[in-house]
Amino acid sequence: EPERRVLLLGEGNFSFAASLCRAAGTHVVATCYESEEEVSGRGRAAESIRLLRETGAEVVFSVDCTKLRDYFLPEERQFDCIYFNFPHCGRKAGVVKNRELLARFFLSSAEVLTEEGEVHVALCNGQGGTPADQPRREWHNSWQIVAVAAEAGFILSNVHPFKAETVPGYKCTGYRSQDKSFCVDGALNHIFTRSMPLPYLKPMMCEIELECRKVSFQVPQVLVDKINRGFLELNSNHPVQTVKEKLTAELSQAFPLQNIDYCLSLLNQGHLNGVCHSNTFWIILTPPEETPSTEEMSNGLANAFLFSGVDFCRDTNKNGWVNVQEECCISKQYYLRPSLLPYAQAIIQRGAFLPGMLYVLSGPVFRKCLITAFSMPVFHEMVFVCAVNRDTENSCIQMLVNNIKSSIHSLHQTVSSFKLNISLQEATSFEATELNDFASFESQSSKIQYFICMEIDTPGSCEKGSCVGVIRTAHYKLVSSELVVVFASVNLDLLAMLICGICDWRMLWTSDTRFLRQFPSGELRLFKSFSLYPPSYVHDVSFWVPDGEQFDEVAFHTIAR
Repeated sequence: EPERRVLLLGEGNFSFAASLCRAAGTHVVATCYESEEEVSGRGRAAESIRLLRETGAEVVFSVDCTKLRDYFLPEERQFDCIYFNFPHCGRKAGVVKNRELLARFFLSSAEVLTEEGEVHVALCNGQGGTPADQPRREWHNSWQIVAVAAEAGFILSNVHPFKAETVPGYKCTGYRSQDKSFCVDGALNHIFTRSMPLPYLKPMMCEIELECRKVSFQVPQVLVDKINRGFLELNSNHPVQTVKEKLTAELSQAFPLQNIDYCLSLLNQGHLNGVCHSNTFWIILTPPEETPSTEEMSNGLANAFLFSGVDFCRDTNKNGWVNVQEECCISKQYYLRPSLLPYAQAIIQRGAFLPGMLYVLSGPVFRKCLITAFSMPVFHEMVFVCAVNRDTENSCIQMLVNNIKSSIHSLHQTVSSFKLNISLQEATSFEATELNDFASFESQSSKIQYFICMEIDTPGSCEKGSCVGVIRTAHYKLVSSELVVVFASVNLDLLAMLICGICDWRMLWTSDTRFLRQFPSGELRLFKSFSLYPPSYVHDVSFWVPDGEQFDEVAFHTIAR
């Protein structure tokens, strides 16, 4: 296994580096800003430098931490870890100058750090400006370390006390550029890793088979990185798939169960029952031979979108403005499926079912929605369908709910010891603001009877309770008029978030390997955020709405996404 290359910056007397150089499998490159002559006169510095050289470490003087690439050959610019303990511009430099020093240091570090490397920055109590500082300074009076690191593409992944007493032989020095120690009580070590680069999402065409013919469509821009992610594939370790598998396994012990996930089209066609048109992703189909190239789509030459049942085409004029012209009304309206319920209803109406059998459908569904941490424009829905005798309807609902509740309890117990409460609330008493994604799909043929609600007594700012599912009933003219159909719909994404303590739905869809590494072999665990205290920015947006038009808040949020 290759040695870890560790770079130390701003060493005052090299006592920290001397302690670190004894670690097995570590090659230390220790540097300081001053010349060797200036440093050697400090207490114990000469002894530490001699020890470093005897153990094979490199010692480099007069190194400017804001120009690191200048001191190393290209093949040497691959450090696994960079340490900068108590950086300071010197003398009585204020917070602004030290903030600028940190900003330039992080930009420089990005040029010599490995992709999965770490940057460790130790600061005195209060300097960092994060909630970990106790007491915490006013933001303007701090070094704003998370914000300046973000400018260079770094995120704060961990922070813990800097314990000088645990470093053998370490003695801090450099108070106001003198060979004097300073107080490090309450100091914090901030550990940074690289952020995922902001992706450039090219326009994407999706090809599917529909009505025995191959067609393609341009994926809505907000869903380009959400289509065909394969979270529910058999070999997936994603927590959403793990929740689905464990929920199915638990329910199969109480019901004869059959999965029918195959051949469910991403697109629906025709009249929408109970779904708001503005909350739907409308689609225009294109024969494969007419599919535009990615370059054409990027240039806006072949972009088309459907709004409220009217087909529009748009192109870009020489000034870069988008021209929108109404072309024609179309007879067949296609849209990305907002729910799997129509597929479940189709199975019942075709008579392709066995009474008493629990049928299970699962897959991603798509709906425009407001921007919140728990509102998802795409999530994985799981639908359970069962036909039972009319006189056993209530007992069947109770049995299904009890088994879903016990399955969720079982899942939760494997992850954490926080108190979990699952309740069944009647639809008539449930507040409209709490309906989440389920109230946005109402069916004329089925009626919501109950909402499955989940509340976890967890510390922190994560949402503690939410509606994770619904129970519906429907009466059909079936083989036997004595049968009634019971539907249960569960939001797998929300369930996984609540069980694993994930505070933002976007984390479920990240391509960052640090997320999936926390769930090896399909295990469910409490999620540990690898981006702490991200800076938040508030901006105002003003715009005009034409006379006579009603402002559509969901449409505006979709544009913002």
